[in-house]
Amino acid sequence: MSQAVGSGNGVTVITGASAGIGWHLARVFARHSHRLLLVARRNERLQQLAGEIAQTAGMRPHCLPLDLAQPDAPERIAAHLAGLGLEADHVVNNAGFGLIGRAIENDRDRQLEMIDLNVRALTDLSLRFADSLARRRGGILNVASVAGFLPGPNMAVYYATKAYVVSFSEALHREMRKSGVRVTALCPGPVETEFQAVAGIRPGSPPRLLEMPADRVAEAGYRGLMAGRRLVVPGFMNKVVTFLPRLVPRAWVLEAAHARQKGR
Repeated sequence: MSQAVGSGNGVTVITGASAGIGWHLARVFARHSHRLLLVARRNERLQQLAGEIAQTAGMRPHCLPLDLAQPDAPERIAAHLAGLGLEADHVVNNAGFGLIGRAIENDRDRQLEMIDLNVRALTDLSLRFADSLARRRGGILNVASVAGFLPGPNMAVYYATKAYVVSFSEALHREMRKSGVRVTALCPGPVETEFQAVAGIRPGSPPRLLEMPADRVAEAGYRGLMAGRRLVVPGFMNKVVTFLPRLVPRAWVLEAAHARQKGR
């Protein structure tokens, strides 16, 4: 489905845009002439990215420094758009984080914050702008993970949040199809970004066979959204990872996932 962009009062909202996949998603959308609202905690990084995009794409994105884990964050995004006289035509829910370690040993409040960000904020932003998305025949890109297809011992809460994102996005894809709104779940494997450091994962520990650069993941996500695809899993081996759990006993998958996480 084609989409007229770069004109009128429509804007693509991208969360977690200050680094990693979100950074590259902003560049991809800008390259295709989408007007942007970039949302993340670190204003200096947002301004840096906005400056780069202004030089290459000719339109400077709007920036909103904001902690998406705060309960009122989606409401503040909506108020910011209204104050600018803009409305969402695409929503990209990229903000999120993980924690490695046993759930009973990890900080409980931090894990609940993960649920607030990875699940609650994503759900709110996916639903909050439904009217404008339908009016503008836009779309929602929710960044999930291959983790959403697996059990996740030693990253239990993170894997569970991504399973929610996959399930929710697939259902929303079906529900919103008649309204002309595309909903896509982007499910990358390991990507070398700041995510690993925040999660406590040792550098170099992800299997190189599964790893993909963030810019390629972002490009695949954008193409999949514009094509109206339900799921996008970049990379052949990552597709295999998401398919294998359907073929082998769940207990085997659980033990394999446990062994892998212990090695990280």
